[in-house]
Formats: sequence, structure tokens, C-alpha cells
Amino acid sequence: MSVFVFIIFDANSISDSYAEEITINIPFGAYSPELNTPAEVWYDPPVVSATVGDTITWINNDKEGHTVTSGQGSGRFGWMNNDFGISDGLFDSDRFMPGESWSYKFEESGTFSYYCTIHPWMDGVITIKESVLDYPHDAFENKIESFPVIKFTPDNIIEVDLTWEPNVIKTHEKVQFIYQFYSRATNANLAKMQYDFVLIQNGKEIYRDTGLTQIGGDYRNFVFDNTGSVIIRFEGIEGTAGTISDKTIDVTTSKAARTTEFSTIVHENQEKMNHEQMQIKPAQRLELYYGLYPIIILVPGVLFIIALFWMKKSKKNSSQNTSSSTPI
Repeated sequence: MSVFVFIIFDANSISDSYAEEITINIPFGAYSPELNTPAEVWYDPPVVSATVGDTITWINNDKEGHTVTSGQGSGRFGWMNNDFGISDGLFDSDRFMPGESWSYKFEESGTFSYYCTIHPWMDGVITIKESVLDYPHDAFENKIESFPVIKFTPDNIIEVDLTWEPNVIKTHEKVQFIYQFYSRATNANLAKMQYDFVLIQNGKEIYRDTGLTQIGGDYRNFVFDNTGSVIIRFEGIEGTAGTISDKTIDVTTSKAARTTEFSTIVHENQEKMNHEQMQIKPAQRLELYYGLYPIIILVPGVLFIIALFWMKKSKKNSSQNTSSSTPI
């Protein structure tokens, strides 16, 4: 029985294992609005950054009682004009006396201003950032041990291998999805496979593109504007029947059923608050190179012939002008 209780307790504490305890001091002299007060700041430190799930504790080392109340204070001299601050109701410690402390656990990201309702010139700011896992994971925060991630179509004919770089995705940062298709029976790379590449974020489709693999592989670049869970889906995977490693596989059947998907989470980027518009760049197709060969060969040749014709014509006109001129 004791072992069972221990396991339950340990499981409940996993979510808090990475949370931090942060302390803010209310220094002696914070009670006074005078310019020569012993307190250099009202809350020390006055600006604090923390992560969702962190707990912040305020310790009253002053000689009077104080509060920690979310909202906007009066500023150093506003109280003289009967401005005693405005609470927004998010959190409020009520009055706690010298030597006492008060703690609050932040469950949401954002920037929170706070002040003391008794001494409204006292104010501070808390910035709470979203917690970001430092390892690759799926939408359920299960750790991905290695890339590529491998999934199979429902008919077990085609294997889809997917890697995304960087492995932990953040907003406003380019991510590259790289993938390949294989025959599950022969482990051979499948080329000329048609498919739809789809991104679904927070239940809403945000991107769709039709592709055709070359030598089994392809990729897409994308930049996410918003945080949240993401499904990377391959729909309608199909190709032509072919012989690979002396074995014939038919990849034309059950197109509608050939859908497979992967998942992960997009986290808030604390370093980049926005991004420049970028072009979604599909893989370079081999057909494109073959189509360009005639142009690459013919265009320089045509330009060379035109140049020769122009030079010959210019030389002829110059000779005619010289022969027709009369010396003085």
C-alpha cells in the first residue's frame, strides 16, 4: 500500500518538477514616497521575468504592512491628486505585515503590473513567459527520441518518414519539414508519389499544398504566427505501380485511405515577436531542370547569332558612310 501511495504522489508532482521559486523583497523605506527614502526601489527587483508555472514570493522587510495587487498604481506623486491606483482583479494579497510573506503561482503568460493599495506609489512588473520544452515532442508532450518519426498508411503499404528542423518549433522562426516515402514490403525509396501536405493548427487548416516526390523525398518551409498544437498530415498518397527490388508493388489502390499524420507543438518565441513574410519554397523538381535544358542551350545561341548579325550590319553601314564621304 505504501508503494502505491508513493507512485501516485510522484506522478502528481511531475508537472511542477521544473517550476521555480522566485523571491521579491519589499525593502525598508518602501512605505515612504519621499525622494530620500532608504529604499532605492519599492519592490526589489522591480521587474521580474518568470515562466508559466513559477511561483513568486514577496517578503515584507519594511516596517509597515503592504499589499501585492494586480493593476496600475498612482506613480510617485499621483496619490497627492487622490489617485490611489486601479486594481484589475487578477490577484491580490491583501495586507501582510513586516516579517510576513505572500506567494502567487502564475498559470498564464503575459505582462502583469502590480502595486500596493496602501502605498499606491509602489509598483512593479511581472513578465510571465510560456514554458518551452527543450526536447522534441508530439502534441501530447511525449518526447520524440529520434528523427525521422516513422508512420505507416492504414493499408500498411507505404512508410512515411518525417523530420522537422529545428526540432522544437517556435513562432516567427522558419521550420523545414523533410519527408520521404518508402515501400514497407521492400524498404525501397518511392519516387513519383503524389500527395497533399497539410498543416492543421488548433483544429484549423492553415496550409495545404500538392506535391510530387523525387527519389522518394520532398520538403516544405513554413513560419508559424501562432502557438498551439499542430498536425502535419499527408493526404491522398498515391503513385504508379512499379517493380522495386524484383518485387511488384501496387501503390494506386486505396488513395483516399492513404492518409497519415504527425503532431507537435508550436511554442512562443521570446526572441522574435514577429517575422518578415517569407515564401513557401517547395522542393526543386527534376522535371524543371529537364525543361530548362533547351532554354539554357538555345537562348545563348540565339543571342550570339543576333550579336553577329548586328556587328556585320554595323560594319557594312560604316563602310558605306566612309565611301560616300567627300574630302575637303
